[in-house]
Amino acid sequence: MSEVLPISAAVSVAPVRFSPRRVWTLAYATMTQLMRMKILPFLLVFCVLVAAMGFGASVINPEQQLSQFKTMSLGVLQIFSIVFGIVATALLLPKDLEDRTLYTILSKPVPRFDYVLGKLLGVLMLIASGLVIIDAVLSLVLWLQQSALFEASLAQLHSDKQDSPEVVAQMREIVARQGLTWNLHWAVWAIFLKASVVTTVALLLSCIASSTLFTIVITFCITIIGHGHAMIREFVLQPHLGSTSVRITSFLLAAICPDLAQFDVVDSVANGEIVPLGAVYEMTGIAALYMTVYLFVTHLVFVEKEL
Repeated sequence: MSEVLPISAAVSVAPVRFSPRRVWTLAYATMTQLMRMKILPFLLVFCVLVAAMGFGASVINPEQQLSQFKTMSLGVLQIFSIVFGIVATALLLPKDLEDRTLYTILSKPVPRFDYVLGKLLGVLMLIASGLVIIDAVLSLVLWLQQSALFEASLAQLHSDKQDSPEVVAQMREIVARQGLTWNLHWAVWAIFLKASVVTTVALLLSCIASSTLFTIVITFCITIIGHGHAMIREFVLQPHLGSTSVRITSFLLAAICPDLAQFDVVDSVANGEIVPLGAVYEMTGIAALYMTVYLFVTHLVFVEKEL
């Protein structure tokens, strides 16, 4: 009688490799899912408000009016991108769990890293699309506004009989410096980088927390702390710690809460200052480093998460 050998219950399964096409499919599906949040009507309202701010503000002088317009527009744009990134990311994982979409996706099988990366890229793609649309509207309104202000200032100088070539050239230079330049686009790019870092933090917290409200509140707290690194170092750390301890504590603080003040160029752009190309590269590198580290930690947490 031949002996029957026991069959092992363990079945070897070939590991599923990372697939850019799969990540793109997940990102596109996430973007489509977020489009149902009615973001386009909000963008339309924002564009109308931008146009109203551009042409409805009281004329002080061309330099101040253009500066005021850029400050208000970029400030609102920054708030919009950060709030949308936090709320949308905090809702994604709980929504997929509630609809059982997550179980369907992971049973394909889809690696968890592909799922996490796809969700993040989907949110960032939608934020980037919104910023591109608004950047185009801002550029158009700013160009029309600077042309109208220059013509009005030129007419005023002519009526006051002060339209000498030197004064006209000076006025043209002031309006051109505060008008449409590449600095506006660099400011929008910095806003996107900041929103990307904050969105990655929100994704990490959504994998750790079980409550959407907790994720939103803690991410907003981290965002506020991230804007106050310099104040914390100056008023909290330096009076009580030595220089070495301050550096170590500042490094740990920057690792936990990203230093978002490094992406603040809105005030410089509003004042007509030139944003160096090196500063743009530096901001991009810092954002990429933050996102890589937070995404790696998110993957480690999500792999061990019981679903």
